[in-house]
Amino acid sequence: MKPLDLITIGRSSVDLYGAQVGGRLEDMGSFNKYLGGSPTNIAAGTARLGLKSALITRVGNEHMGRFIREELQREGVDTRGVVTDPERLTALVLLGIRDQEQFPLIFYRENCADMALDADDIDSAFIAEARCVCATGTHLSHPRTEAAVLKALRLARENQALTALDIDYRPNLWGLAGHDAGESRFIESQRVTAKLQATLPLFDLIVGTEEEFHIAGGSTDTIEALRAVRALTKAVLVCKRGPMGASAFTGAIPDTLDEGEAGEGFPIEVFNVLGAGDGFMSGLLKGWLSGEDWPTALKYANACGAFAVSRHGCTPAYPSWEELQYFFRTGIRDRALRKDAALEQVHWATTRHGDWREMRVFAFDHRMQLEAMADEAGVPHERIGAFKTLCLEAAGKVADGRHGYGILCDGRLGRDALYRASGSGLWIGRPVEWPGSRPLTLEPSIGPDCGGLGEWPLENVVKVLCFYHPDDAAEMKAAQEATVQRLFAASRRNRLEMLLEVIPSKVAACDDHTAAAVIERLYEIGVYPDWWKLEPMTSREAWRNACEAIRRNDPYTRGIVVLGLDAPAEELEESFAVAAGFDLVKGFAVGRTIFADAARRWLKGEIDDAAAVADMTARYGELCAVWDRARASARKPEPVFGKHDAQLG
Repeated sequence: MKPLDLITIGRSSVDLYGAQVGGRLEDMGSFNKYLGGSPTNIAAGTARLGLKSALITRVGNEHMGRFIREELQREGVDTRGVVTDPERLTALVLLGIRDQEQFPLIFYRENCADMALDADDIDSAFIAEARCVCATGTHLSHPRTEAAVLKALRLARENQALTALDIDYRPNLWGLAGHDAGESRFIESQRVTAKLQATLPLFDLIVGTEEEFHIAGGSTDTIEALRAVRALTKAVLVCKRGPMGASAFTGAIPDTLDEGEAGEGFPIEVFNVLGAGDGFMSGLLKGWLSGEDWPTALKYANACGAFAVSRHGCTPAYPSWEELQYFFRTGIRDRALRKDAALEQVHWATTRHGDWREMRVFAFDHRMQLEAMADEAGVPHERIGAFKTLCLEAAGKVADGRHGYGILCDGRLGRDALYRASGSGLWIGRPVEWPGSRPLTLEPSIGPDCGGLGEWPLENVVKVLCFYHPDDAAEMKAAQEATVQRLFAASRRNRLEMLLEVIPSKVAACDDHTAAAVIERLYEIGVYPDWWKLEPMTSREAWRNACEAIRRNDPYTRGIVVLGLDAPAEELEESFAVAAGFDLVKGFAVGRTIFADAARRWLKGEIDDAAAVADMTARYGELCAVWDRARASARKPEPVFGKHDAQLG
């Protein structure tokens, strides 16, 4: 068995997608940044569907090139074939959604990195690892990139790998149209037809729209063009027909497209056609390489294309395998798929980045408590920010570059620490609630419409603490729920994960069902946090009820972290021992137990920076060890007693 299912080769770019819909590209006010380039999209799209995918391309030695590499890795794509070009910039594309039929785009590809791909970038051992190599048409347009593609195809065939071509015809990338004609999909050219036809015999699968087969076949009559292509290759030909689905031809070309093999179609509202072909190709390759028949492979392809045309962006729109199966079970409930809340929740939860199976979080997002300590020490609140950088230093020492560690830090008193943490590999949560507020009120910087979240880095997790109890008065409950709903919607709109912390014990008496009741209610009003932060309960029944409530409503949740409430270390150890027995509990997020003593002494000038860091490092490290021991103990298999041992009992 080869380690890779698929290697794609060719274009890579950063897509800057206009965030506003229904206007000219000239009038776009902001842009979202996504992966782009047909083979790059296909590599990511197939990885989401469970294939072991890789990409061969070039990127620049700059921020956009690093974004492509890192984003591919987050999507699970093998990036060994992504070469960093020391001289050229990463390609950019500006795109917009004008209406259902107009999708203006501008390619910034003058001497770009991916067009410098050459034969020396093709490693024979790497190609030998793949079951299939997929090329796209643009890289046949230049002698240097063509040589790289032809070498990869030759090596693939020598290693008995399958080969596929997505014709992906863009006239202006072949020099046939101006910069303002990026939207153009077809211009006749004997030169392009000759170039494509010279390579057609090298493929086992060829995929294109009717217009793309027109350029490959040298005729604007689709059947005639397909027959011209068939005369040159025995490849399976798949002709995409837009809302009419697609037709696959394994042998002679019949008189009509309707006579080809077809798969189930999905009539949905068209929102954005850009990237739909790459989504289609991802689903088709998944079916083909999984050994499915053509109707099934085309069903996958049509569904993935439907997702793409219903959402904003290319790669971000493509489904996960779990989402695809969910869609097949439920069918179309809203022709505008992006408006199906349940489907969008599955999409979000199964395509978000990062794997956080363990969570050891040092929480120093406290504001009110540290301000009180500063007042007690007689020092200005500005000193708190410097202390928080020491907290971050302690967190970094304990994490030591390892995965599964994180911080909670605010942007008001802890701004410098928050900025320094960015890109460190730590999980970063950031609070939005006004400390101690009830009903829940947000920090002024967040804004009444939560618009402040638009300034946050995507790696920041929105953390909100709500003092909420099932027995709250109706007016209190309504006010708090409205704020949480608004915040949840804004978090999703800004592509930010959300951690919801609930502390009912500060409001009224609690029992084994209180936390579960709160959880059920918040799901009932449409709030699906990525993370829950719950009190350190010592009752197994309380934990069981809470975990069951979460799993019942959201099987894709990230999980739970246990908060500290300034509890002594020995009490936390007791609660950890119970919580660690539930797989949904991923770890802890504890603060004052770690930093309180150091903060008081440092603010009073009784210890210096090094001593404060050393104290917090020791406490945080020991708490991590306590959690790890609790988790290890909880996962030990139950002892198996023999008959004699049982009688002794």
